Amino acid sequence: MSNIIQPQMQNAIPILTIAGSDCSGGAGIQADLKTFSAHKLFGMSVVLSVVAENTARVISSYDIPIQAIDEQFEAVFEDIPPNATKIGMLGSNAIIDCIEQNLLFYKPQNVVIDPVMFAKNGFPLMPKETRAYFKEKILKLCNVLTPNIPEAQELCGFDIHNVTDMKKAAQRLYDMGAKAVLLKGGHSEQNADDVFYNGEFHILPSPKIDTKNTHGTGCTLSSAIACNLALGFDSLTAIQRAKEYIFNAILYSLNLGKGNGPTNHFFR
Repeated sequence: MSNIIQPQMQNAIPILTIAGSDCSGGAGIQADLKTFSAHKLFGMSVVLSVVAENTARVISSYDIPIQAIDEQFEAVFEDIPPNATKIGMLGSNAIIDCIEQNLLFYKPQNVVIDPVMFAKNGFPLMPKETRAYFKEKILKLCNVLTPNIPEAQELCGFDIHNVTDMKKAAQRLYDMGAKAVLLKGGHSEQNADDVFYNGEFHILPSPKIDTKNTHGTGCTLSSAIACNLALGFDSLTAIQRAKEYIFNAILYSLNLGKGNGPTNHFFR
């Protein structure tokens, strides 16, 4: 009698993050992969930068050589094409060129772009001279763009003080080429209401949570949106589901580190 056990094969939904690495595990690719796992998806990654950071500070950031980025794209897309792709930190014009060329070549579906410009402590992760290049090259390639208020101000060139300004900025970014824009209101003093625009405006209410533990919230939210797009939801429903996920990840956040602690990706 054979003692060989046949494997029970299961279907899996693959999803990709293209971003920088956060060695402390709260943001970047590490946060993305945790979010993918929390949604029971098979996560893959293309590493763009290695960032030495923790909950209190960023020490340094080093970009991966362009050839290595191209080869990571090749390895993923020739074998396991993802159902959705989340893109985070883009640290240089050369990396932006590389990402643009690979997106045009492989044509991934359900691209969510988080225009990461600053760490929680204000450290510039996207140099100022790179931001205009980002607008020119990348905005037109995303299905959902997820800037916060400071990032939207940088991309649009005007200050944002209220929901009216947020709506104006969301429409401006849509007109620049993004197919849908979620302008996050977490930096607002009144509440954390978001503005979603895809040709129609939707105000998505969010209460503020009184916590300092918000390291990686932008990465986690954009990854959760990508997860729900990969699962087949439309962009508005994907965002609503992702907002519920990030709300609880912050509500049950982890009290780790000396600065802004991480969210709890596995609160469930």
